[in-house]
Amino acid sequence: MTTIEALHLDIDEWDVATVSVDDYLIRIGQPEPAIPSVAVLHALHEAHVRTIPFENIDVLLGSHPGVGLREIQHKLVGRNRGGYCYEHALLFAAVLERLGFTVSRHMARVQPLRPGPYSHMMLLVSFAEGDYLADVGFGVVPTPIPLRDGVEVEQYGIPHRLSHDGTFWHLQHQTERGWESLHAFQPLPSSPVDYEVGHHYTSTHPNSPFVDKPIVMRPEPGKTRKLIGDELRVEHVSGEVERTPVPGHELGKRLRELDIELTERELSALRAKLGV
Repeated sequence: MTTIEALHLDIDEWDVATVSVDDYLIRIGQPEPAIPSVAVLHALHEAHVRTIPFENIDVLLGSHPGVGLREIQHKLVGRNRGGYCYEHALLFAAVLERLGFTVSRHMARVQPLRPGPYSHMMLLVSFAEGDYLADVGFGVVPTPIPLRDGVEVEQYGIPHRLSHDGTFWHLQHQTERGWESLHAFQPLPSSPVDYEVGHHYTSTHPNSPFVDKPIVMRPEPGKTRKLIGDELRVEHVSGEVERTPVPGHELGKRLRELDIELTERELSALRAKLGV
């Protein structure tokens, strides 16, 4: 039995029977796979990150429906919206389990060299040849990474690696200053209530980065497009960063370019929140 199998929880605890695999696969443009495999995991993971945006608009507006799987599916699949880590990871885990994959859910500490809470959700997916980090809700990780110390994988042109320090696994990316840790985790089991608590903190606490400005991320080969506050950033693999101010009258257009379609009411509320 692998570590992930040993930690695997009864899927009923996660309410996975409520997810519509067919609707999800239509949303990300993928056919139903015949059997679980590493290749299928890669295809689903990349399609999910490419199709479903990372965004916090509902948190910012104080209208987030919560992290129940029914609500997540209605929002990300039914309404063609995006979300942040809990929404992405809980949906992806449920779909994978319905397709026959062995999945475990975990929490990670973002920017682990600084003090802060375990506030990020990621997954480990188990195969006979080993486990893979599946991190569809981090905004910048389009492909799974083998859970092996020192393994390096390019993520749309940016080198990433997993490193084990004897206690924690670190997801790192390479910068001009060397390898920097993005988040750190231990493969400890979690329960749905852990994500309810995490979601409450990240969606309401004044120290949370998600409560006072829009954060939208769309990674693609060679660059990442981001809307942070009232500024559109295009961060290139070369290190070049293009910055464009986003005035209020352009906000809806810029969000649509990032694959987020708001209602007129939501867009008006967002402009009011931002004072633009």
